[in-house]
Amino acid sequence: MAGGGEEEAKLLGTWASPFVLRAQLALSFKGVSFENVNEDLCNKSDLLLRSNPVHKAVPVLIHNGRPVCESLVILQYVDETFGGPPLLPADPYERAIARFWAAFIMDKLVAPWQKVFTTKTEEEKAEWMEQTLAAVDVLEGGLKECSKGGSFFGGDNVGYVDVVLGGAVPWIYGTEALCGTRLFDTSRVPLLAAWLERFGALDVAKAVMADVPTRLVELAKMKRAEAAAGAAASLPFDC
Repeated sequence: MAGGGEEEAKLLGTWASPFVLRAQLALSFKGVSFENVNEDLCNKSDLLLRSNPVHKAVPVLIHNGRPVCESLVILQYVDETFGGPPLLPADPYERAIARFWAAFIMDKLVAPWQKVFTTKTEEEKAEWMEQTLAAVDVLEGGLKECSKGGSFFGGDNVGYVDVVLGGAVPWIYGTEALCGTRLFDTSRVPLLAAWLERFGALDVAKAVMADVPTRLVELAKMKRAEAAAGAAASLPFDC
């Protein structure tokens, strides 16, 4: 384990969750050794319920016996606690800008994007996809602002916003496979399309995400079949 706190780190999560993936990416980019504990969200463990009694959700990082909940909070905790390359910039203003774009990804991109997979009518799906694509267009400008001509939101190196968005990379490919929509299309958002290729080619990203896109598509198709048979619609990383 790099940096301070060499005793124990374990991450409670589930393989299909983009929020868990971003926590895994943060720990891996920082060089932190951790135990990955897969949770069954339909039968949550006592450890998860004790560690996150408010939301009862993953991810939860347990470091030296103390739980840290919520993916964005975990990312900042990991950055401040462990050694390795920093995720957030040293300059306070640049840190604020990074946090702004991270919040934008959560509120304006991920929120409507999730609705694409949970709404039942094609009209609703199209409406939520339109909102998602509009957010992608705005995020293209965010990448231009943050990168300052570099390869990533963090400039020449992977930073906080890269990790926040990076957890969704399997979902970006999954959306194309499931919905026929290429979110980061070269003709529409060339900077994000290039970012997607570069990020996915990183050794850490490949190690963390491995076969997640393929497994995700298979699981999403199974969930859709269940919904068509009358089961409640849900995201593949929900119960």
